[in-house]
Order: sequence, then structure tokens, then C-alpha cells
Amino acid sequence: MAEAFIVDAVRTAGGRRGGKLAGVHPVDLAAHVLDALVERSGIPPEAVDDVVMGCVSQGGEQAGQVGRNAVLASKRLPQSTPAVTIDRQCGSSQQAIQFAAQAVMSGTQDVVIAAGVESMTRVPMGSTFKLFYDAGLGKNKSPGLEEKYPGIQFSQFVGAEMIARKYGFSREDTDAYSLGSHQKAIAATQANRFADEIVPIEVETPEGNAHHDKDEGIRYDASAESMAGVKLLSDKGVLTAASSSQICDGASAVLIASGEAVEKYGLTPLARIVNLTVTAGDPVVMLEEPLFATDKALSRAGLSIDDIDLYEVNEAFAPVPMAWLKHTGADPDKLNVNGGAIALGHPLGASGTKLMATLVHELKRRGGKYALQTMCEGGGVANVTIIERVDAAA
Repeated sequence: MAEAFIVDAVRTAGGRRGGKLAGVHPVDLAAHVLDALVERSGIPPEAVDDVVMGCVSQGGEQAGQVGRNAVLASKRLPQSTPAVTIDRQCGSSQQAIQFAAQAVMSGTQDVVIAAGVESMTRVPMGSTFKLFYDAGLGKNKSPGLEEKYPGIQFSQFVGAEMIARKYGFSREDTDAYSLGSHQKAIAATQANRFADEIVPIEVETPEGNAHHDKDEGIRYDASAESMAGVKLLSDKGVLTAASSSQICDGASAVLIASGEAVEKYGLTPLARIVNLTVTAGDPVVMLEEPLFATDKALSRAGLSIDDIDLYEVNEAFAPVPMAWLKHTGADPDKLNVNGGAIALGHPLGASGTKLMATLVHELKRRGGKYALQTMCEGGGVANVTIIERVDAAA
């Protein structure tokens, strides 16, 4: 079987809801990272066999095959470049990485871009449900689904609270974790550790044109006192807006190539893909599945958690990475070392390739060998991707 290599990975800086990226159409936002990836990697544009793009809210400006539209809006890729848009909820663009890698490893294709985009300002979360329901066009819970799960409204927030109760996390625990996310993101930004992954974008603001290259969601004044002052989302729960991922606008992309393509085009890969795993479990608790998916991925790769030098576990809600740490016995100093979605934002369909951009560049910076990424996803699904730094494998 052919090997799949990550050649480069890029992302936009996160934009807060109504922030600097609010004026950018998501198609153009996605095209921007595609162009940057092609330009930075030096791959001939016509060599790209396919673009696999994750996007969750595929309505409005993100409807009509946003992946293909991004290719057509691209200044680098020819219109002969195919594209497909996929939805595996929050793991959409991590699944894009896995589909791209599978295509390369099977020998079907040699160069594939995995990408993701989500403008949560311009296509609000839940709008694709609400607009249809309000128009009298029904809802997504079918009679058959209702029969199997009577009276249950599948809710990620409810699932996160269930995890907190199951693993014994208090409000103080989740606040402390969330404060740490901001502190790590502040340190990473001030040390310029995101420089290799963020591709700047020029945006229009009420004050004029601006250069957007810093994540907007980081709260530089965050403190234990300010965290404690945020209202609970449920009187009987532990979660607040401060211990939840931030609504975010953004796009990201990863270039995946075969060994033959690396040699043919003189590319310099960052990492080799070691393992691709996806599992599914309880759709009600929903967000706990990364724990069990990690167990399976490590077993299939013949590795232990201690063999992994860095972990990215998406911070959909604080109890998710906290439970992951407790279950796996992983070293907390290796987890989300530059902060996570609580501080940096969670642009839904773009988060998978966004996290991989952070992970692969940080692995190179630290000179580590293995890294692991996992995300909780709607419906009780989870992806795990394990990578190995290329010069570590040599």
C-alpha cells in the first residue's frame, strides 16, 4: 500500500462572530486557503487530483457544493480540479484528511487537498434546521428515529453535561481547564508559534482595510474570577459559555501526497500518516466517543499513549478533553499545547484541518515523533488520525 504524506497545512486566523471575517463570503474564504496551500507547497496546480472539503452548515452561502465553488473562485486551481463537500459534523475536515489519505494510499490519486470552511456569522449554526422547519418543510428526526430514541433531542450540550457528571467534573474544574486554554493560546500567540500555519487575509472593516492574522477569540484578560462570573447555561449543570468552544469563522487546508508525487514534484513533506480511525457509539452522550476511538487507533497502530508526543483533542466543551485525559492517562502537558477551541474558536467544518495545521507544525517545531488528533462529532462519532514526523521516521 502506498504511503500518504502531509506536505503542508494552513489556516486562516479565527474570526469571532461578527468579527473581521464576517465580511468575507465563505466560498472566497475557502478559496484563499486553497490558493495559499498551492503557492506555499510549490505543487503544480494541475497536479491536484481532488479537493475534499468539510462543511457542516451547507445552506445559504455554503450551499451548492461549497468545495467546488471554492475551486472555481480560486486564483490558482484550474476549473478542471474536481471537488466534493462532506459533512461529518465537527469532524468534517478531519474526515476530509482521512478520505484524501485513503485515496492516496489506495493508489487511486496522488495529490489531494483536504480542506474545510465555516462562516458561522454568515451561515449561523442551526440555520439549516430552523429555516426549513419554520417554512413547514419538516425536521430531521424521522418516525423511525423517534421510535428508537423516543422523546430524545440529540444535543451536544446535554451530552457534555452528561460527561461532566459521569467523570465527576465540577464547575471549578471546567473553569480551570478553560482558563488554561486561553493562557496557552496567549503564550503561543505572543511567541509567534502560529506563524507557520496562519495565512493572512486582507479584510474590509468599518475602519478600513485590515490585515487579519491573529485569532480574535483569545481573551487576554481572562482570569479565574472572570471565568467564575459567567452565567451557567443550565442551573443544574457546570458549563458556561466560557467553558464551551467559541463560534468562529475560518477556513483551513492540508495537502496530502503520495511518495511518488513527493519525489516527482520535489515536495518536502512534514509528516507521514500512520493511522486513520473512525468509530461511533452512544448518540445521546455523543461527545464521549473520542475516548474509545483513541483506544482503537492506538491498538491498530501498535502504539501506546506514551509513544505520542502531542495530542489535539477538540475542545467542543471542556469536559471532552478532560474526560479524554482521564480515560487515556495521557500527559496533560502534551494536550492542546497552544490552546484549543475554547480560546481559539471552533469553525465547525474547518476545525479538523485547522487542528491538523496546528498539530503538524508544532510537531516539527518540537522535533517530536508521533502526534494524535481526535474530535467528537454529532451523532456519537469520532475520528482519530495519527501522524509521524517525516525526518523522525528516516
